[in-house]
Parts: sequence; C-alpha cells; structure tokens
Amino acid sequence: MKLARAIHFDESDRRVFSNAARTGEWCIAGGFEFSEWTEGDLVGKARQAFSNGWLGTETFGRVTFVAVTVCQPAEREAAIDRLAQHFVDVYGAPSVDAARPVAKTEIDDMVELCEDHDPNTLLTVSRELTGSGVRESFRTIHAPDADLTQVAIHGSLDEDG
Repeated sequence: MKLARAIHFDESDRRVFSNAARTGEWCIAGGFEFSEWTEGDLVGKARQAFSNGWLGTETFGRVTFVAVTVCQPAEREAAIDRLAQHFVDVYGAPSVDAARPVAKTEIDDMVELCEDHDPNTLLTVSRELTGSGVRESFRTIHAPDADLTQVAIHGSLDEDG
C-alpha cells in the first residue's frame, strides 16, 4: 500500500505554518481541522494551513508538499494510533478506542488517494470555504524521469588518479 510523506524543498514551510510537519512523517489531508471555520478564521498562518497544508501524523504540523511512498502495514497502524490519540488530546474524543475508527477512515482515505500514483509523485492540496463547508482539491506533480545529463559526476573514474 502507499501513503504520503512530508517533503520539503526549502525552509518556507517553517515560516508560513505555525507548526511545520517534519520531513518524512506520514501525512493526511487533515481537512477535519477546518470543519467549523469561517472567513474570520482565515488570517495569517492559519490561512496558509487552511489553504494548502497537509497534516503530519507525528507532529500534527502542516506541510505544502507530500510524496507518495510505499507504506508497510505496521506503519499504517502506527499512524492510525497516533491520529486516534490526537483526536482524544485535541478534539475531545472520549477514548482512543472510540476515535480509532475515525482515524482509520482518515488514513484509509489517504491510502486511496495515493494508490493509483507511482512512488515519488508529489501531491498538493488546496481548500476553499463554500456555502456547504470546506472543499478540498488535489493536484499531482509527477517526478520527471531522470537522465544522465541531470546527474553531476565528481572526481575521476581513472584508478591512477
């Protein structure tokens, strides 16, 4: 199965999000965080998180880009467990056991989003508030096939130096 990991091309996520996700952590869309938001909530760094932030399942920080990656079943289960605990800690779920099915659905939605993409495909999310709630859309950016002219070669292949 596949999930998506946080990826950074530069330090900008640390400046635009209140809490930036750690490179390499498993991510989900995390739109549930914004389900009760109004236009008045969309200011500053919160607006950036709403507009295009994926949610990391370890730091619960946000990231702009994620990369599709193969995920082992144990890693999926650990992400579900962390997300269920997050629902208890932040959203007041009565217990991890009660929150686990919702966390599983969130992770499985991300698995479904990733399943038809090749590893290393980049994904972005964008959100907007509508009269009926938050609308999310996703964009894919396929990694170009690398050729030898894109690889820097340093040193010499001669054994004599």
